[in-house]
Amino acid sequence: MCYSNSSTSSNETLGKTYNKKIEELPQREPCFFASGFTHPEWRIVTKDPSIRLMKWGLIPHWYQGIQPNEIANKTLNARVETLHEKVSFKKLVNSNRCIIPSNGFFEFQHQGSNKIPYFIYPTRDEIFSMAGLYDEWVDQSTGEFTRTFSIITTDANELMAEIHNQKKRMPLLLDANYTNDFLAGTIEITSIPVFKSTELSAHKVDNRLIFSNNPNTALVQHPFVDNIENQTRLF
Repeated sequence: MCYSNSSTSSNETLGKTYNKKIEELPQREPCFFASGFTHPEWRIVTKDPSIRLMKWGLIPHWYQGIQPNEIANKTLNARVETLHEKVSFKKLVNSNRCIIPSNGFFEFQHQGSNKIPYFIYPTRDEIFSMAGLYDEWVDQSTGEFTRTFSIITTDANELMAEIHNQKKRMPLLLDANYTNDFLAGTIEITSIPVFKSTELSAHKVDNRLIFSNNPNTALVQHPFVDNIENQTRLF
């Protein structure tokens, strides 16, 4: 799955990368760490000429409840294998595709009762293009209009299966050769190849920072060396 993400590129870099307009985007500080469960706003690429701001956690257009975050918590990710089955996603597969730009995401490796966080980032390029779906929802009580998105996930490659060693999932990452066809809906999502392990880099990060009151700091992405573990290996 993918519940923690980062986006540190400037608006200008995103505009050049995806050949999109950025005039409507506010300038914002780099996001080094964000949990999907806080439903952060993200800069999202669609078929539109401009990059749009959307909230993470898809709220279907038909939702009429009074607690939208409850359904948004369940739609942070969308499994590629069941996109055509889930009522929240099946009508969006061909019409409402999007790309979630990312400079790296976080996953946990389970070692007994311990959860070891890793930061996974591109080996060559600066940006991951995560495949996603989006929808547009109107809050009937306030009239507020909101765009929201979900990240599509797929089976893990060899590296991600070692890191995310329980559920063995990863975001569906798009090579630059697939981005235009993906957004245009001219390629089946299930036919998009999974990124190879050699296209990803990863290292351990500090668990204390991940679960601190302020994880959104550049240090959260820095390699972490467990000195206790190293000492244990010496004796």
